[in-house]
Order: sequence, then C-alpha cells, then structure tokens
Amino acid sequence: MFLNQQAVDLSIVFVAHQAQLRRTALRILRNPERAEDVVQDAYLKVTEAADVLNIKQPLAYLLQMVRNLAIDCHRRAAFEVGLFEREEEGLHVPALMGAPEATAISRQHLTLIAHALSELPERTRRVFELHRLDGHTHCAIASKLDISTSLVNILIHDAIDHCRAALRSN
Repeated sequence: MFLNQQAVDLSIVFVAHQAQLRRTALRILRNPERAEDVVQDAYLKVTEAADVLNIKQPLAYLLQMVRNLAIDCHRRAAFEVGLFEREEEGLHVPALMGAPEATAISRQHLTLIAHALSELPERTRRVFELHRLDGHTHCAIASKLDISTSLVNILIHDAIDHCRAALRSN
C-alpha cells in the first residue's frame, strides 16, 4: 500500500513525540494503560488517514487528536462506571431464579393464569393465545379469525385484564 508524503511525515512526527503524546493522554485519564491505548488508537488513525492534506502544525494536530481521544475515553469510562456496578457487588445479590419460593410462586401464578384463561370465552382465549403464545400480529389474527383488528385489540386487553384480576384476587 502506498502512503502519501504527508501521512509518512505525520507518522514520523508521531513516533518522535510519542512520549509527549502519552503524557498528554495520561494527564486526562490518570491511568497508564488507558493512556497507552489512546495513543495507540491515535497512531492507527494517523496511519489510516492517508488522505489528510495540508497539516501545517503536525505536532499540534497530533496533540489535539490524543486529547480528543482521551476525553472521549474518560467520558465513556465515567458513563460505564455509573452504568455498571463493580463485579464483586453482584456476588451478594440473591438469585430469585431457582429459589424454592420463587419456583412455587411462579407455578402458582401459572396455575391461576391457566384457570383464568379457561374461564374466558373461546374467541377471546383463542385471540390471546395466538397473540401472546404464538406471536401472531393483530392483522394476522384478524385475518385468520375473520374479525377486525380493533376487535382483536379489545379481546387481547379483555384477556389480559381478566388474568390480572385473577392474580390480584390471590
């Protein structure tokens, strides 16, 4: 692959000032590994940017590129810290799945819903099953049962309301 003269010059400037670029990233990130990653990302961008023309101050350009990448990395890390808790904190959260109480409650709820569905009129139950269990769209159900889509919507809501009432009465 042929690189133009400007891209080669940028690479040379990058390698010559790599320590300065790393210090720039380190001041922002305060983490040597992340700073090194940012500098490597910047180098990849420089080597891929063969079409960059007329950079009058290559060192300033590279410093700004590293600053921008470091700031992006810092923002992303700050966002992830707020989004994800430390892994150790998740070890003490009780798992509801598989717990005997949760299993018993789930079975009880399924029994109540099955009984509530058996109480529904045939058409309402069939519409609900086609939608919730088989995954059919309202239009497909309407076509299959020769009813309107608005009636399909009403029947699904009736079935859901009936199931909710059965769960609440427990």
